[in-house]
Amino acid sequence: MRVLSLIFGILAALGLLLGLLPFFGWLNWLFVLPPAVLGLIFGALGRDRGAVTLSAVVAAIGVLRLMLGGGVL
Repeated sequence: MRVLSLIFGILAALGLLLGLLPFFGWLNWLFVLPPAVLGLIFGALGRDRGAVTLSAVVAAIGVLRLMLGGGVL
């Protein structure tokens, strides 16, 4: 579970880098939030604090980017 949660967290972080670019904010809905939530779930089940922190930070930045871009009201 720990490795799986880290993989989801890293994939979400890579998607976040692309989603921060202008006109690519919609990628946060597809490639950032779902893997980040899965990383949170698997990290909590595996009791891996680092993976939970990584996924939580990535999800928070993704949601902030969506709010600033008008994707979440």
